[in-house]
Amino acid sequence: MVSKEDVLNAIRVVPDPHMGVSIVDMGLINDVIVDDEGNVEFTLTPTNPGCMSVIHMAAGAKNAVLELDGVKTVKAIVKGHMMEDDINKILNEETE
Repeated sequence: MVSKEDVLNAIRVVPDPHMGVSIVDMGLINDVIVDDEGNVEFTLTPTNPGCMSVIHMAAGAKNAVLELDGVKTVKAIVKGHMMEDDINKILNEETE
């Protein structure tokens, strides 16, 4: 079974393109949930509510987690961005 730590380690390879530091190490990833079926959900909160790179970071994180053995679905939720509703719709349209 996939653990929260497995998820964070997978996302750790995704950098903030402006800082060059892992989005996990920057504290941008929160609320990681892994259920018994292999469904994963996490929240990404950008440092800036107008961050132009947030969708790329969230998609990169989502794809990194999808590569883990035992993961069935991944839902990435962006919070604290001025366009979060549209971004979340794009990120998760296939899982809704």
